[in-house]
Parts: sequence; C-alpha cells; structure tokens
Amino acid sequence: MSRDDMNQLDQKRGSTPDSAADLHVSCEELRSFVSSCLEKAGADRPSTEAVTRSLVGASLRGVDSHGVRLLPHYLKALAGGRINGSPRLNFARLSTGTGRLDADDGFGHLAGYRAIEAGIRLADENGIAAVTVINSSHFGAAGSYALAAAESGYLAIALCNSDKLVLPFDGVTPFHGTNPISFAAPVAGRRPYLIDMASSAIPLNRVLQYQAINRPLPRDVAVDKGGVMTTDAETAAALLPVGGADYGYKGAALAGLCEVLSSALTGMAFSHQLLSMAGPDYTTRRHLGHFFLVMKPEAFIEPHLYQEQIAVYLADLRAQPATPENRVMAAGDREWHEEANRLASGIPLDAAVAAEFAELAATFGLAELGHPYESPTGDAGPD
Repeated sequence: MSRDDMNQLDQKRGSTPDSAADLHVSCEELRSFVSSCLEKAGADRPSTEAVTRSLVGASLRGVDSHGVRLLPHYLKALAGGRINGSPRLNFARLSTGTGRLDADDGFGHLAGYRAIEAGIRLADENGIAAVTVINSSHFGAAGSYALAAAESGYLAIALCNSDKLVLPFDGVTPFHGTNPISFAAPVAGRRPYLIDMASSAIPLNRVLQYQAINRPLPRDVAVDKGGVMTTDAETAAALLPVGGADYGYKGAALAGLCEVLSSALTGMAFSHQLLSMAGPDYTTRRHLGHFFLVMKPEAFIEPHLYQEQIAVYLADLRAQPATPENRVMAAGDREWHEEANRLASGIPLDAAVAAEFAELAATFGLAELGHPYESPTGDAGPD
C-alpha cells in the first residue's frame, strides 16, 4: 500500500496524514525529548519510562490523538499537582485470579503497564486474570497496555472511563466519557491483532487535534451547544457515541460496559462525576479507575492450534473482496503499516505541536527537534 493510499485511508478514518509541511522527528530523538521533559518536570524514572513508551508508541502507530501531542497537557497536570510524579504503587491480590493496583494518583501509563504485568503473573498461575486500578489518571491510548500483553504472548483487554463528553443515545447533555476499549492477541511471526477504539464516534483528543490544525470534523460525530450536528471542531460541544444519531445505542452500551468495569467494580468515579481532563483545575486529583483482563492462550487450547486458528482467520479476512482501490484489513493492519512507515521516515508533528515542543525546549534548556522530511527514496515528500 502506497503512502497516497494510506493518506486516503487516513482521511476516511479521521487520522492525520503526513504532510511535507509537518516536522518529522526520528523515534529515538522524540523518545529522548519526551523523557527529558518529563524528568526535568519532576517525574521519577518509572513514570518517565512508562509515559514515554505509551506516547511515542501511539505516535508510531499513527494514533496521533493519543501520542506525543499530549505531552504538554501531562506536564501541566504534573506541575499543578493533579498527577503525582513519584507515586508509590501498591498491588493487592484479592483472589486466585484477581488483583487491585492502587496507583497513588500517578500517571495512568505507569499504572497500566504495571497492571498488565501483574495480570500476566496471575494468568501464568491461573490461565486468566483480572486487575483493577484505583486512584489513577488519564492513561493515554488503551491499546498501549493490551499490546504490551500481546507482545508477551497473552490476549488482553484494557478499558477505562473518562469525564463526560458524549451524549447518551437520544440524550441532549453529555453523560459518558469517550471510554476507550482495547483488545490485543498475539500472532506468530507478525505484529499482534489490535483493536484500539473509543466508544464515542470520535475521540476528544482528535477533536482537540483538529482544532489545532484547523481541520473539519467528519459528519455525524459531534454537536454544538445547541445540539445541532457540526463539522466545526471549534464549536463542537459534545460527541456522539459510536453509531451516530441513528445507531448510537451500540456505542452507548459499550460506554456503559466501561463504566461498570472501571467504576462500579473499583469504587472510582463515573464519567459524569469526574473532574474535566481539560481543566481549568490542574491541582485536584481525579482518581480514575481502569480495568484489565489477561488470558494465557494455552490455558484454553494447545498453543499450536491457537496460532493456526488465528492465522487462518486473519488470512481469510484479508483475502475477502474489497471495494475499488481498497483492500480488506484486520484490526491493527493500518497501525503496523504506519509504524513501519514512521520508523523509516520519522514521526510527523503538525505545526501546533511543533510550536509547543519548541516552547518546551526553551523552558527546559533542550535542543529543538526536527529535520526536513526525506522519504526512504530520497523524494522531498508527498505533495
């Protein structure tokens, strides 16, 4: 699939295609910059490593809404005291296959990776494990944590809730958050099968990203203050659930699933009770809950049969007839194509993010990022 093909796919799916006007930064350079900013802002080493891993990983996969563009927000929350930069995490085993991690109001990214690690240990003993997280904060892309499990040979589900931004089906005021859900499964010899989605028609961070780059929203994803459908990111006041105005009961039900597992099962706040992620209060801690499920394939089926089965499914899916100029892809295919592309060509930073990073470089005494875009073939970049 060519870069032009991927850009057309990005337009359909709402992600940001690379542009010759974007600043392109290598993965290693960006990883070093993000880590340095976090360390200088007061985050401890485990928190710094976890946040950097999640943000840079999301940007590599093309999930720009939950990638490095969130760094300035996290630094603001850290400076204000909303996030504890040196948390003392505490894991308690509650039963044979369940546990609870108290994140001590630290970065949700650290809590997410630690919860998956604990889930893997329990799943090694029991075949399946569920881990809840309490007293946490925004954890970025849910796919970061399910993916971590799949890369270690386990199936995993990761989900959480977030502050109210999404209309309930047939509702007129926000009640649910964008409430993300991720599932990942290992695939022998290939990158994992990966679902990483919001239960809203579009993630909030995508709306904020589009505000910054002055790009219109897709239709049927947001309404303005008057409840009228809008494609103007500046006037979007609430989001619709997956399925839009006609079939949004599906997305609303998925959002409810996240509420039950992330809040009812943890004692943490529901979406409509949470403090807004966007401020203006960056001092009060938000006490988010998360939920993770980890499964060991061989506890259910012989390892070789599992790998044969998932390989057959993915091969048959990708072989299905497609509409003109398209091909049928499995969940995660687009991300892995984008990851390979960005490893070769650099991670694009739009003008708004590049400007924010230049300010961070000045604030923390770091070298500014960037180099001119050069494709692997030496071309100047896409038109």
